[in-house]
Amino acid sequence: MRQVLDARDSPSRSLSTRFARVVTEVFAPALLAAVMPVVVALQTSAPAVGPGLGWALVGALFCSVIPNSLIWWGVRRGRLSDHHIRVREQRRTPLAYGLLSVLVGLTLLVGFRAPRPVIAMVVVMFALGLAVTLVNLVWKLSIHAAVAAGSAAVLVIVFGPDLLLAAAGVVLVGWSRVELREHTVGQVVAGTTVGLVVALPTFLLLG
Repeated sequence: MRQVLDARDSPSRSLSTRFARVVTEVFAPALLAAVMPVVVALQTSAPAVGPGLGWALVGALFCSVIPNSLIWWGVRRGRLSDHHIRVREQRRTPLAYGLLSVLVGLTLLVGFRAPRPVIAMVVVMFALGLAVTLVNLVWKLSIHAAVAAGSAAVLVIVFGPDLLLAAAGVVLVGWSRVELREHTVGQVVAGTTVGLVVALPTFLLLG
């Protein structure tokens, strides 16, 4: 009997799905939240590395390591679906704790007089977290897209027009979320819009 191959199980579909999973993990909000303070801190202190590295570690710790350790703990306890928290209703508490962690890190950076661009980057992360938390109360937008777009905006401000190529990464992240059926196109566009609207004016004003 002839079997009909489901389009979702075709080799091309399988390959694109695997690639989408790689993109989703490589550009995960947790990784971007860790990398961006490091990039901005090292750029600010260049050519010296030591001072920038210290600020970078503080930013990465409170923007990424602590919040995502709590998420992984929730996954292991069975309270969260997975490290991307696919279930919207489960996002509220982890996002709130994440905001608290970023706020503590921001307080330390301000108290110890970190460079303005580093403080601005952490404020961007806090503002992005607050925006997606509020939207998440009623609707599931793409946090991946929001953080990717916000990160790309900061890179362009810090390094200039050459980093407009980062926009391609934002598009790729959005595609991966739709390809994996984690978000609709509308949710990705909304996330991208929130990321740009929050990050651009915040970093320009404070950085």
